[in-house]
Amino acid sequence: MDFKAQHILQLQQSQSFNFEEVALALFRYQAQHNQVYREYLQYLRTEPEQVKRLEEIPYLPIEFFKTHRVVTGSFEPEAVFYSSGTTQSTQSQHEVANLVWYEQISKQIFETFYGALQDFVVLALLPSYLEQGGSSLVAMVDYFIKQTGQNEAGFYLHNHDQLLQAIKLAKQQQKKVLLIGVSYALLDLADKLKGRTNLSGVVVMETGGMKGRRKEMIREELHAQLQQDLGVPEIHSEYGMTELLSQGYSKGQGLFWSGYTMRILLRDLNDPFHISTSHRSGGINVIDLANVDSCAFIETKDIGRLHPDGSFEVLGRFDNSDIRGCNLLVS
Repeated sequence: MDFKAQHILQLQQSQSFNFEEVALALFRYQAQHNQVYREYLQYLRTEPEQVKRLEEIPYLPIEFFKTHRVVTGSFEPEAVFYSSGTTQSTQSQHEVANLVWYEQISKQIFETFYGALQDFVVLALLPSYLEQGGSSLVAMVDYFIKQTGQNEAGFYLHNHDQLLQAIKLAKQQQKKVLLIGVSYALLDLADKLKGRTNLSGVVVMETGGMKGRRKEMIREELHAQLQQDLGVPEIHSEYGMTELLSQGYSKGQGLFWSGYTMRILLRDLNDPFHISTSHRSGGINVIDLANVDSCAFIETKDIGRLHPDGSFEVLGRFDNSDIRGCNLLVS
């Protein structure tokens, strides 16, 4: 099977869509056409045709996106996404063959969970990502803002008064409001709002990340503080990262659900090659069918927990791994 981005987009509408079948076919395709992944499999002495289950697939350690050009096939990228990082760390790079593809898949996944973007006013508090540039999160949110067609939608750096005015106007016009922000920026807003007003009715979504601006907090502590100071019953979250083109979303309690193109598997904390459906906690491996032009099988540095209903939690990070601000909090 020759995988094309549009083929993946159409899977959601297909009544015969079998995730495991598509993932195994994509695995064999990338094992042949992705040089870095092919060499990694050869080093492990893995015969792709002998792999029959998702748990048998070797997952590429996410660090390869820092040290190698992880691409399937040959193309000139329309965009290159960079991870947030410090001057002491090497940034991951994810080459995107077709930016429209990333925008479309992100929109499709978001609307599966939240409904049509055109019904929202999207407001973003992502100062550090805007300052650094090359962020997949900024690219996604910028596209969402344009899709809403709402004048009030946009990015707000530190201009909280303008942001609050935009929220007030949107609520007066009975529009749904999504406020998406990096953790420290939402906390800055919360500090300003303490006891003055509340954001009831607003979907507040954190994307993680203190960026060294504030002390790290466990998720429960962060969410409790934001709920109290912003006056909202739940804090929503987005699970995404530079190396993935799909997202997962949480509508509260830190429980994430994957988009239809993504599957979470857990590996043993002491044996990265032992992947089992019996694991309820362990290292997070991700299958992302949207990564047709890079690698769809990623071994992350996140530690997580799977629940019988298919939801998952992010519990923290492996020791000595970089802190990425996009997608998680570190205890």
